[in-house]
Amino acid sequence: MYYFKRYRRTQIAEMAPWHPGFDMSEVSVSKPDKEAGSPKQGDMIARNPKNYADMWLVAAKYFADNFEPL
Repeated sequence: MYYFKRYRRTQIAEMAPWHPGFDMSEVSVSKPDKEAGSPKQGDMIARNPKNYADMWLVAAKYFADNFEPL
């Protein structure tokens, strides 16, 4: 069994909106997101500000629930 603990983000996230034609070859997409049809309109692509090669998809619903512009 896993024990999950809640954490608050302390950093600024760098994200770009996904769009048709976005090069996804370097972007990680979770299996559940793929099964839900991602990448799709409203999804965001996040990147690690210390390693721009580390990118992942943030689903639109999760983004809307948890992020706001700076």
